Amino acid sequence: MGNYRFILSGGGTGGHIYPAIAIANELKSRYPKAKFLFVGAKDRMEMEKVPQAGYHIEGLWITGLQRKLTLKNVMFPIKLIHSLYNARKIVNRFKPHLVIGTGGFASGPLLKVATAKGIPCVLQEQNSFAGITNRLLKDKVQKICVAYADMEQFFPRDKIVMTGNPVRSDIVHMDIPKASALNFYGLQEGRPTLLVLGGSLGARRINQLVAQKIDAIQAMGLQVIWQCGKGYIQQYGAHNSDTVKVHAFLNDMEKAYAAADIIISRAGAGAVSELCLVGKPTVFIPSPTVAEDHQTKNAMALTQKQAAIMIHEKDLDAQFEDRFTELVASKELQRTLGDNMKEMALPHATADICDVITEILEQE
Repeated sequence: MGNYRFILSGGGTGGHIYPAIAIANELKSRYPKAKFLFVGAKDRMEMEKVPQAGYHIEGLWITGLQRKLTLKNVMFPIKLIHSLYNARKIVNRFKPHLVIGTGGFASGPLLKVATAKGIPCVLQEQNSFAGITNRLLKDKVQKICVAYADMEQFFPRDKIVMTGNPVRSDIVHMDIPKASALNFYGLQEGRPTLLVLGGSLGARRINQLVAQKIDAIQAMGLQVIWQCGKGYIQQYGAHNSDTVKVHAFLNDMEKAYAAADIIISRAGAGAVSELCLVGKPTVFIPSPTVAEDHQTKNAMALTQKQAAIMIHEKDLDAQFEDRFTELVASKELQRTLGDNMKEMALPHATADICDVITEILEQE
């Protein structure tokens, strides 16, 4: 056949959007005649990022529940009914052969409608602690693609397929020489390089930490590539020097990873999956504000296998300098962390997820 119609739904954060786009791209290469429709939440970043990737998207009027009583929570039942109604209209009009949910607000109503109509559905769960939307949908979908072991605590065992998280293809096939990457950033060969990542928007506490410790970091002999985020570049750009390169955003992550010897990063699902492929010793500083403390649980999945170091934000003042100094001083510890991290990499995640989808389509 090949002229399939796919709906992909997920959003709210890049961690839900980019996997959906990667899956769509792979399906498009397999089924050039296929049609694709994305469904997201109005006013969220997917409404901008999906069209940039070349796909049409429709928005639902939906938000998540807040942890405390707010006007948004009072409005939630109304938004949910409205979104279910519009999701039904979208599904009836587009008539998808299969629906893929990658988590986030909008995927709940869309997949609820699709499963009720008997349309095959696949979930992709990025985190080691499953999101509430995917947990609510688990009994009605055909398969659930996961990135971590021990997900039976959230999902039926017979529906789980261990695939990993989709990552950018340039990271999977990374082959840039380190010397070339260092030259790109104007840094020296033969001097170890620290890469600091706080996500595209930056991480306030990580930026504060690096600014506070920058002299000590350089005294250890390190040079630094520091992605501070576009909202922080005016504040921290003054630290730019011959050995500290401060960027609002790193457009070429392949070069940044190639240049790095040690990495400090948040622990979002996408970042963790990329860093496992990179296999460089990493200090994770999880964001304490994300839903259900996902980032801490993602980092713990690696620290339990001696594949990374994790320091909580609240412990940075007390622990960072000692633990970071130990890491910089020990080549053996660096090698152990990097090797163990690489063992957790799942480089063929996107293709494996699409294999699951293809198998379901062929059974229909």
